[in-house]
Amino acid sequence: MSENTNQAYPLAPANGYTRSDGESLVSEDELKRQKRMKLFLYIGIFIVFQIIVMTVFGLTVMKVKTPKVRLGQINVKSFNSVPTTPSFDTTFTTQIRVKNTNWGPYKFDASTATFMYQGVAVGQVSIPKRKAGMRSTKKISVAVSLNTDGIPSSSTLGSELNSEILTLTSQAKLTGKVELMLIMKKKKSANMDCTIAFDLSTKMVKSLQCK
Repeated sequence: MSENTNQAYPLAPANGYTRSDGESLVSEDELKRQKRMKLFLYIGIFIVFQIIVMTVFGLTVMKVKTPKVRLGQINVKSFNSVPTTPSFDTTFTTQIRVKNTNWGPYKFDASTATFMYQGVAVGQVSIPKRKAGMRSTKKISVAVSLNTDGIPSSSTLGSELNSEILTLTSQAKLTGKVELMLIMKKKKSANMDCTIAFDLSTKMVKSLQCK
């Protein structure tokens, strides 16, 4: 009797196509190339992002602005005037306000605010050494006393007192440093220039303008 011999044959791919080893290597190289391109793309995006962040940081956080000094609301305690002399004296309370818009504190030295009538000093008030915090306003309460002891008799004060509107000016200069990131300090001077109009009929402030 003859015996049946079963011989195994390799199965052919369903599509009838067999991938060679060379094509397999080419495919792997292509995948590696695509991965490298993606990596370079991500690195490029990261670098551009960092440049944008540093630019914005430099234009906002690290840009040092000059603080602003202003007078706050004035509360008149007393006001006496004599047009015929002419003379006046007044006492009032107010605030020296130092506005700091920087991303770091502003430390300023002691100074003086001078109140004047037509450029002649009629009184001063001391501004103590203080610190205005990051993006905040430091308010310093002061009591002010003014009089006409230093005004020449030939001034136009008498006519102003008769009109019942008295205009004074106030000036001050602060010098200090803005500190950023605990490592950088930059000197900044802040100036105050205010005009105050008193209504003598009501003994109150009619207007206050600062620049």
